[in-house]
Amino acid sequence: MAPSAWYGQGIRLLGRTAVECTRDALGNHIARDIASIAATLPKTTHFTVIDPFAGSCNTLYWILRYVPNSQGMACEFDSRVFELTKRNIAGLDRTIDLQHGDYQSLLADRHLPPDHVLIFFIAPPWGAALEEVAGLDLRRTTPPVIDIIGDITRTYPSQRVLLTTQVYEKLNPTSLRDVQALLDWSELRVYDLNDAGKNHGILLGASGWKP
Repeated sequence: MAPSAWYGQGIRLLGRTAVECTRDALGNHIARDIASIAATLPKTTHFTVIDPFAGSCNTLYWILRYVPNSQGMACEFDSRVFELTKRNIAGLDRTIDLQHGDYQSLLADRHLPPDHVLIFFIAPPWGAALEEVAGLDLRRTTPPVIDIIGDITRTYPSQRVLLTTQVYEKLNPTSLRDVQALLDWSELRVYDLNDAGKNHGILLGASGWKP
């Protein structure tokens, strides 16, 4: 929808959320690639898709559209973003359980179906982690991606987990190797969306299984 159309329906976005929101074209690519990995499992497999840094929930929505037998959960720490997003997603054709708080506390207190494969979309604020020359350093995001993945694998040591980290075309190679060392399988994909030298991509990774 054009901005005037969604605004007329009561949808509201903070400027910060609009800037950080995953564009639909990128969300579509990400969701399709996640679904392609999920499709390597039996068709009867059920998935819980979790976004620890929800924002607008746009990426999570795209993933739920493409991954069958999936349910969504999201965490948002900022109270204002939480309130607006919760209202905005109420009318979607996919159910997203949006929780207010930090992901560590919420995941520690939340029982997830033990027979579900867990899909995490990891996109913490980049802050000072992105430099024009050196690229994105996954050790300097807020919080560091390496810490997030460590938290997830320790919390769910006996479940199959698919971790998808949003990355930048220019990526610090040492930080990439540090993250890959935590995974049983990984694959880097960068999308050509006509942003020469500034394209985004994902690092797909698996813990507890290999596609």
